[in-house]
Amino acid sequence: MKKILIALFLFFSFCQLSFAQSQPVLGKTLTINFLGNDFATPQAIRNSSLSAVLRDKKIAKFKDMAHGFGLTYTSGLTPHTDVAVSVNGTFGSLPISNRNASGNDNFLLEVDASGNFKMLPEGATFNPYLIAGVGASKYTSIYGAFIPLGAGFKFNIFNEAHVNVHLQYRIPVITDANAYHFQVGFGIGGLISERKSEPVKEVAPPPPTDTDGDGIPDNEDKCPTVPGVARYNGCPVPDTDKDGIDDEHDKCPTVPGTAKYNGCPVPDTDGDGINDEEDKCPTVAGVARYNGCPVPDTDGDGVNDEEDKCPTVPGTKANNGCPEVTKEMEKKMNYAAKRIFFVTGSAKLSSRSDAALNEVIKILNDDKNVKLSIEGHTDNVGKADYNKTLSDKRANSVKTYLVNHGVDESRLTAEGFGLERPVASNKTSAGRAQNRRVELKLSY
Repeated sequence: MKKILIALFLFFSFCQLSFAQSQPVLGKTLTINFLGNDFATPQAIRNSSLSAVLRDKKIAKFKDMAHGFGLTYTSGLTPHTDVAVSVNGTFGSLPISNRNASGNDNFLLEVDASGNFKMLPEGATFNPYLIAGVGASKYTSIYGAFIPLGAGFKFNIFNEAHVNVHLQYRIPVITDANAYHFQVGFGIGGLISERKSEPVKEVAPPPPTDTDGDGIPDNEDKCPTVPGVARYNGCPVPDTDKDGIDDEHDKCPTVPGTAKYNGCPVPDTDGDGINDEEDKCPTVAGVARYNGCPVPDTDGDGVNDEEDKCPTVPGTKANNGCPEVTKEMEKKMNYAAKRIFFVTGSAKLSSRSDAALNEVIKILNDDKNVKLSIEGHTDNVGKADYNKTLSDKRANSVKTYLVNHGVDESRLTAEGFGLERPVASNKTSAGRAQNRRVELKLSY
């Protein structure tokens, strides 16, 4: 709320500056107001929140407010600013903090002085305005002070009378002497003196000057704040490409360049977009991340390092720069996989598997670049979750055996697929036997 009021105040102030010509200023007026003081809504907002009050529709109706009358005297300062003094009286039960409410309606007297900051100059038929000021109150024997903030609008009738509506939020300075409350006012009033007018301030135009001192007066100078020459109507010699070298000395006037090359860009001999002064391979097209040189090919296999999945091992383009796994290696690995056995219903390796696993270790030791993927599979006997877990444990048992016998763990992956990938029918014992397997897959 505070930020909104500040923003509106600044906007109205701007409007006042914009219309600072000869305009009427409000004369003295008296307005009689019918008032309603709402103590319930602010108390509900402070006890919960504005959004909760709006959602639960706890805003007090006018008929439930404390009613009364007021008299306002207003006088204009400028076409956009008035000062007002109000005396208001209402009857109601005032909920003052730290004091016991009597529950009886008593007379609340409020006197305040405020400034009215109008959006439009005086004389507009419909004129919204902001309100800010100070005030004092008396309720029974209790004296207090408050700050009235709000907004309103005035509707002028034939420039003699007006209808006024306002809404204020009255903030107590001392909470145990007054209470937060909204005040709604409907009033009718009229002038008791004539409007005043602000005099027009005539400012003589300044004599012609030569601001930039280039010998060409400003009224003939197309660049009055920048020294120039007569042949360019008071502007400097142009620099079309904005490279700091004027067109009369620039050999490439439409392309930014450097003084070293007479206004032309630094050359790029190999046409790779990197100028020769920054290019470490100025005669061979390259890329910026390698300072103008081509992407390297460390293993010399014709596949550059950024596309080579095996950048330190010569391979083939068809295999993304990695060597091809030979048919002989695949055959040996498949044969070894068929001779890996486990104790029935467990992930423990049978001693009958040692020979096959040692053959796998030999293949891996013969080529330190090759990697191995170990996959565990089962038939469909038993629950799927159980088979998935069992197959995963069996694959990792093989991995553990290889690591324990010197194979680098970073070259190995192990995963169980349970009954998800059968290679034969599970309806026969022979088919189920084929599905209970370990697969060993080589790659680079």
